[in-house]
Amino acid sequence: MGPEFHQMLENLITTYGYYALAIGTCLEGETIMVLGGIAAKEGLLRLHWVILLGFLGSLTGDQTIFFISRWKGRAILARRPAWQPRIEKVSRQLERHGTWFILTFRFYYGLRNITPIVIGVSSVPTAKFVLLNVTGAIVWAITLGVLGYLFGAVVEKYLKIIILALAGVAALAWLIRHIYLWRRGRRIAAEEKAKAEGQPPQ
Repeated sequence: MGPEFHQMLENLITTYGYYALAIGTCLEGETIMVLGGIAAKEGLLRLHWVILLGFLGSLTGDQTIFFISRWKGRAILARRPAWQPRIEKVSRQLERHGTWFILTFRFYYGLRNITPIVIGVSSVPTAKFVLLNVTGAIVWAITLGVLGYLFGAVVEKYLKIIILALAGVAALAWLIRHIYLWRRGRRIAAEEKAKAEGQPPQ
């Protein structure tokens, strides 16, 4: 990989890096936050903006899901039987650990997006969730941003290649995971429909 490629990669990160952070952290965001910290170490982004955008993106995404779930959460969950194992896991954690789980759910891989839905249909007061969600988003953004920055200090020599490789692997893993969940959801829905109609599942 020559200097032209490295320059192109730097330009992409400096031009679109903050946009990617804002959008990525609205979804799951662990990988994008670490990559943002690494890019900050290289001087392509600024760490305080990485942390701030990570905080705002994470908070906005989870808070939006929570408020929608106060209104339509039960209907959303009912239409997605493939989510049932994760719903049960989140419900158990919420019942056992309550406040601590709401503070830390962003650190549980695979539960980030579904947790605000489950909390939204629970009896957790809105004000309590908002306060804990703000606090959790701050801790999450600082932790992952700083970890990425420190990791960047260790691998600075190969930073650009690592950013590209991690971004590619993360994007591929995300795509494969969501295709699998989508296909599994369709299969389970078809089986449930077949059972309801008294037909053997296909």
